[in-house]
Amino acid sequence: MLILGISGSLRRESSNRRLLLAAGAKLRPETRLRVYTRLGAIPPFDEDRERRPGPAVLGLRSDIARADAVLVSTPEYNGSFPGQLKNALDWISRPLDENPLQRLPVAVVGASSGIFGAVWAQADLRRVLAAIGAVVLDDELPVGHADAAFDARGDLRDPEADQALAALMTTLVATARASATTAATC
Repeated sequence: MLILGISGSLRRESSNRRLLLAAGAKLRPETRLRVYTRLGAIPPFDEDRERRPGPAVLGLRSDIARADAVLVSTPEYNGSFPGQLKNALDWISRPLDENPLQRLPVAVVGASSGIFGAVWAQADLRRVLAAIGAVVLDDELPVGHADAAFDARGDLRDPEADQALAALMTTLVATARASATTAATC
């Protein structure tokens, strides 16, 4: 089973990328998390280019289509999730009948330097993903004070947050398995 991890932050060493890696460490060996690293290469969405989106968009579309589930980790910028992530989702959602996120299980987590752990960003992102047609998990994991939230190994310092991350990953994998079983019997 493959879970595609997407960080809403473009920084290589961002807390949200670290959160994805911590999530990947919670998976059993038969399931792996692959972190998508080309979000910054996605051009601005342009309906005039919709029919010829370019290699970066086609690559993301292909990566999502190959995944059994998606885990998005987002920071909070000005009370919502980053524009580059929204831009990528706009590209992926079009045309609607070719949208690889439709019926795909997606979990959303977030880390931020503030106390709230990107709660507003996660809520906005869940709303957008649901509008696109993804099967969005209700679970949330806000990681506040992200600069100090991880130990030297990359694990979450807070045992409750660490357990919540493990539980979220278990739920995401179970949802992906159930979705694959349902698709196979249809």
